[in-house]
Amino acid sequence: MTIGLLKETSPETRVSLLPEHITQLKKWNVEVLVERSAGESAFASDEAYQAAGAQVVSREDVLQRSTLVSCIHAPIDSDMLICKAQVVFGLFQPLYFASRIKQWAEKGFTVFSIDMLPRTTRAQSMDVLSSQGNITGYKAVLLAANLYPKYFPMFMTAAGTVAPAKLLILGAGVAGLQAIATAKRLGAVVEVFDTRPAVKEEVMSLGAKFVEVEGAADAANAGGYAVEQSEEFMQRQKAKIAESVVKADVVITTAQIPGKKAPVLITEEMIGGMKSGSVIIDVAAATGGNTSLTVNNETVVYNGVSIVGNSALPAAMPSDASKLFGKNIINFLQLIIDKEGNLNLNFEDDLVKGTCVANAGAVTNERIKALIG
Repeated sequence: MTIGLLKETSPETRVSLLPEHITQLKKWNVEVLVERSAGESAFASDEAYQAAGAQVVSREDVLQRSTLVSCIHAPIDSDMLICKAQVVFGLFQPLYFASRIKQWAEKGFTVFSIDMLPRTTRAQSMDVLSSQGNITGYKAVLLAANLYPKYFPMFMTAAGTVAPAKLLILGAGVAGLQAIATAKRLGAVVEVFDTRPAVKEEVMSLGAKFVEVEGAADAANAGGYAVEQSEEFMQRQKAKIAESVVKADVVITTAQIPGKKAPVLITEEMIGGMKSGSVIIDVAAATGGNTSLTVNNETVVYNGVSIVGNSALPAAMPSDASKLFGKNIINFLQLIIDKEGNLNLNFEDDLVKGTCVANAGAVTNERIKALIG
């Protein structure tokens, strides 16, 4: 079989496979086509891909000569009109773009969306949401530190004592946990909210305070994701969050629910009560944001508070982000490539079945079917 690697469109700087991953594919007797300059923004040259055994060709050649096309974001419509690949593989957010998956299914493509991977122990080495979320949490804190007009750590100097920054994190998933660890390394005092009581121990082990709100809906069967909460719980949560937001110097919001608009946890009134110079980094901006004032890919200043809407933080660290993303993909591809280097789609495997969202001319994922009626 032949795997084709597409270049991502700006402002994305990552690439789904690096030359080091091509070397592994070649060992599996897989041919690899790489679009010219595909890895340029991730500091991987065409020459490096060629040295690893890939052919560097045009975008049209990749789309027409590949068995499987690998990318991060969805190819544009004109690409899919000329694409002759059997399989399209990437990070397609199908619960938000269900109609796109339906169109691809009708064109006969088998579509794997790696963000739909079941979050089980066996799947951890393939989990791009975790590997990229780790980077998101790390970069969110560094971005906040650059914007915040004061120190993060406490300093005792001859000129006086500087108090440490108070940092509030909403959501203790992978991004939130990494944000805690990074903020603590920088010397901030950290508080954390999450609707899942199960994460309390992890939060506290990293040195942060976990702020509990009683009565959260059980997320035990949600595969590690957050779930929607009752209106009564949301009101109690907002009251608790309001108390912490007013005292916080920096807020990092990471709360998202798969397939749903991000919950608004911080209102305009709460932001109005924050100190001038405070910073909010909203990494849920792409799905609506966790504040009522968030604008995706923009920084809004309200009453002296900077609200940064940025869900693309992994692209700020393209080399390692691509390295980890590519390793996740290589680990998954082992499930669908046999020892002779041929495509082998075993839908008896729960990871293969769970990640495949379209096959044989139809949408295969039940949640996406429900979204498209």
